[in-house]
Amino acid sequence: MEELKVFRDPLYGYVKVSHELIWKLIQTKEFQRLRRIRQIGGVFVVYHTAEHSRFSHSLGVYEVARRILYEVSDVNNTLTEKEKLITLCAALLHDVGHGPYSHTFEMIFKTNHEEWTKKILLNEHTEVHQVLESYEEGFAKKVVRIINKECYLDDCLGANCHHRIMSSIISSQLDADRLDYLQRDAYNTGTSYGEIDLDRLIRSFLIVDNQIAFKFTSMHAIESYLLSRYHMYWQVYYHPVAISFEIILMLMFRRVKALIEAGYKFNVDISLIKKIINNQLTTEDYLQMDEPWINYLIQHFCREQDKILADLSNRFMNRHLFKYITCANQQELDTKYQTLENIFSKYNINSDYYLYRDTISKEAYQYYTDDYLHTDPILLLVKDKLVEIAELSHVVKGIKSVGPKTDYKLYYPIEVLDEFSSEDKELIMSILSS
Repeated sequence: MEELKVFRDPLYGYVKVSHELIWKLIQTKEFQRLRRIRQIGGVFVVYHTAEHSRFSHSLGVYEVARRILYEVSDVNNTLTEKEKLITLCAALLHDVGHGPYSHTFEMIFKTNHEEWTKKILLNEHTEVHQVLESYEEGFAKKVVRIINKECYLDDCLGANCHHRIMSSIISSQLDADRLDYLQRDAYNTGTSYGEIDLDRLIRSFLIVDNQIAFKFTSMHAIESYLLSRYHMYWQVYYHPVAISFEIILMLMFRRVKALIEAGYKFNVDISLIKKIINNQLTTEDYLQMDEPWINYLIQHFCREQDKILADLSNRFMNRHLFKYITCANQQELDTKYQTLENIFSKYNINSDYYLYRDTISKEAYQYYTDDYLHTDPILLLVKDKLVEIAELSHVVKGIKSVGPKTDYKLYYPIEVLDEFSSEDKELIMSILSS
């Protein structure tokens, strides 16, 4: 473009756009829709400033990718200008297929944002497809292939093909996506867990044997990044109050599905929900779905005649969330669930909607052997040899020796205890406090 376009950004100062294709993509209605989808779902009910969108995150991923592509000499000198542009488009558009409340939405309706991203980019009726194809016929397919970690060429050049480098910049264990969301989510939640040395990490990027690697001298910065990511998951993304909010959303739509199957007549148009359930959703339908749309539905659900749906909807809208207890293991979780379920049934409280078992497991770093290099391990260059970081770092070795952390929680509405007899209430209180 004749004029450099910029977006003010709290992390990078400016997000810089110099290519007309990128500027046009940002203006498309499919990309603008991301303004209406929060980046981290229900976390805002815990961290009240976490209102940032997938739009701002996507611009951030683009900016981090741009810096890697043009400020890292190995990358800049290896990739062609067209390959850089494909990578920038992939960075910008990688999340365009997210639905409202993102991962919770996917879990409820068995959708996949990566599949929807592919459909949106390849659908000839979308603006984003038309912009990509106006640059070059078949360009949308090239961008999709990089997002999907495939070769962007119809005839792969084998050892001389750069698609692995391009894909790794967008999606790997140390990529532009993670480098942005850790910082952006930490900034917007007011936490310090996600602080990383971005400049140091970008400066450490190398290309060795046609793949992304990192300078050995950056090992401590990478260790810090891995620990930051681990803490962000447990302190922010997996915060039990945020999980409670998302559980209520999930249970609410479980009730909606059950009511649809029972022939219940809703007071609001739920035709799109029916299409999702029946696997009849078109790309045009999907793009109508954003968080204002889903909140509009839930506001109407609050006034439905069905008491369970109305109650769950009011809980969701007004942050009347379930309480939770933490269990030591799966057996304890199942035992306590069964005991509470038996008591709930005595009082005609439907445990399908008012009891929930949740198990989460997460590790800070996924170790890969040579048999699994296609999954993009973090490789350090040591004396002209590539070595998996877990082989060198005492920190990563320690993380691996401990293994993944697993959390077992039982969620329930504390208000129902008032309906129980003194004997049952005492029993439940003993279970919840043990």
